[in-house]
Amino acid sequence: MDASSNPSPHEPTTGTTPPTATATAPARDERVWRAGKLEPMPIRELPKAPPSVHLLGPTVFLVALGVGMGESYMWPRLVLIFGPEIRWLFLIGVTLQAFVMLEMARYAMATGESIFFGAARVFKPLMWFFFSVAILVYIWPGHLSTGAAAFEEVTGIPWTVTACVGLILVGIVFSLAKVIYPLLESLLGILIGVLVVGTSVVASLVGRWSDVTSTLGGMFHFGYLPDEAMSAAWFPVIVGAIAFAGPSGMQQMWYTLHLRDSGAGMGAHIPKIRGLRHASEQEEMPSRGFMFDTGNPEEMKKWKGWRRWVTFDALLLFWGITMLVTISFTVLAQTAVRESPNVGELIREGDREVALTAMADAFASAGAPVLHGVFLGFIALIGLNATLGLFDSFSRGQADMTYHFMPGAKRFSMSKLYAGFLWGVITFGILILNFGPADGPGAILDVLAFLSTFAMGAYCVVLLLVNNRMLPKPIRPGIVQNLVIGFGAVFYLGMLVYSLVRFGVVI
Repeated sequence: MDASSNPSPHEPTTGTTPPTATATAPARDERVWRAGKLEPMPIRELPKAPPSVHLLGPTVFLVALGVGMGESYMWPRLVLIFGPEIRWLFLIGVTLQAFVMLEMARYAMATGESIFFGAARVFKPLMWFFFSVAILVYIWPGHLSTGAAAFEEVTGIPWTVTACVGLILVGIVFSLAKVIYPLLESLLGILIGVLVVGTSVVASLVGRWSDVTSTLGGMFHFGYLPDEAMSAAWFPVIVGAIAFAGPSGMQQMWYTLHLRDSGAGMGAHIPKIRGLRHASEQEEMPSRGFMFDTGNPEEMKKWKGWRRWVTFDALLLFWGITMLVTISFTVLAQTAVRESPNVGELIREGDREVALTAMADAFASAGAPVLHGVFLGFIALIGLNATLGLFDSFSRGQADMTYHFMPGAKRFSMSKLYAGFLWGVITFGILILNFGPADGPGAILDVLAFLSTFAMGAYCVVLLLVNNRMLPKPIRPGIVQNLVIGFGAVFYLGMLVYSLVRFGVVI
C-alpha cells in the first residue's frame, strides 16, 4: 500500500503544503508515519546535520569496497587487452553508482531503517530475495584470494594458506571489538589513505604524461567496443567489471546499515552493533525505524543539511577517490604493456594472474627490483581491505533481516546474529578456498563480479519502489534521480540478459 494513500484525519496541512509525515495511532495518540503494511514509524526529531565538508564517515565503506579488485585488477586487465578506450564503461558504472549511493542514503537517513527493511515494507518476499542473493554472491572470497595470490608471488606462501589466515584474522578482529562501527571506520580510513597515496606514487614513478592523457581520453570514448569485447570469452567479464566499477553487488544496500550505525539522520535513534565479546552490552533494537515531521520547516532545513553532507560524500569522497585510484592503475597497466608486450596474449590464453605480475614488473621499472614485491604486497593489502568491508557488511545485512523478520530470532541479540553470520561466511570461505574452483583466485573473482550485476539491477528496481512509495512526498526523489536509477536497472539487467541470450553464458 502506498505510504501516502492513507492519511490520518489528524494529519495537519498548511496551505498547499503536502500532508506531513505524521499520522495518529489511536491507542497511544502517538504521531507516526505509515509505510506499507508493517509497523508504522513514530515521529521523532531529526538531528542537526554535521558540516558538509568532512574526511571520514560511512562513505569510507563504499570507498574501501569500491577501490578494490575492480580498480586494481579487473579494469587494468581489460586495459591490457583492449586499451584505455574501454574505460568509458567504467565512467558510466561509477557515475551511476554515485547516484545510487545518494538514493540509498535518502531512505536510510529519513527512517533509520536499512533498505532491506524498506523492501519488506513494499513486499516482504523482496527482502528475502536479497537475503538469498547475498548468500549466493558473497560466500565467494574473491577479493582476499586475489590479494593472497599476489602475496604468494612475493613470499612463496601458497595463496590458499594466506587467504585462510586472513579470513580468520578478520573474524577475530570484529569479534573482539567493543563497538564494530568505530573500529571499522578507523581501519578502513587508514587503509584508504595508504591506497590513495600509494597509487598516486606508483603512477608518478612509472607513468608518462601520454599515459595520463590517453587514460582521461579513454573515459569519453563512448561506444568503443572492439569485436573481441563482444565475444563469449570477454563480454561476461566486461559485464562483471562494470559491476565492479565502484562498490559492486549489494554493497550499496549494506551502506544503508553503515549510515545507520554512524548515526546519520534518523539513524541517531538506533543502537549500534557490538562485537561478540561485548554482546551482553548490546541495547535492544527497535522493531522499526523513525520518521521526522516533513511539514516542519525547521526539520526540512535540517534534512537539506543532511543531503548536502551525503552529496559531498558521493561526489568528492566516493566518485573522486575512486576515479583517482583507477586512473593511477590504468597508467600502470599501460606501462605494463610497454614492459611486457606479450601480456595481452597470455591473458587471452587463460593466465588471469599474469596481469598482476606484469603491473608489478612495470612498477619495478622505476629503478629498484624490490618494488616488484612492494606492488604485490600492496595488492594483497587491497584484498584484505575489501574483505574487511565485505564480510562486515554481509554479516550486518543478514543479521538485520534475520533479527527483524525471522520468527524467534529476537531471542538472540543483534550482536550474536552478526557474529554467527560472520563466522559462517568465514567457514564457508575457507572451504571454497581449499575445495572450490580449480582455476584459482581469478576465477573466484570473475564469478563474484558477474553475479553482482544481477543484484545491482534488482536493487535499482527496489530502490525506485521504496523511495517513491514508502517516503513522504516532500522528501521523495525527483524525476532526474528516478530516470537515472531506472536507467541503472535496464543497464545492469539488460547486459545480463544479453549475455545469456547472445552467448548462453554468464561466466
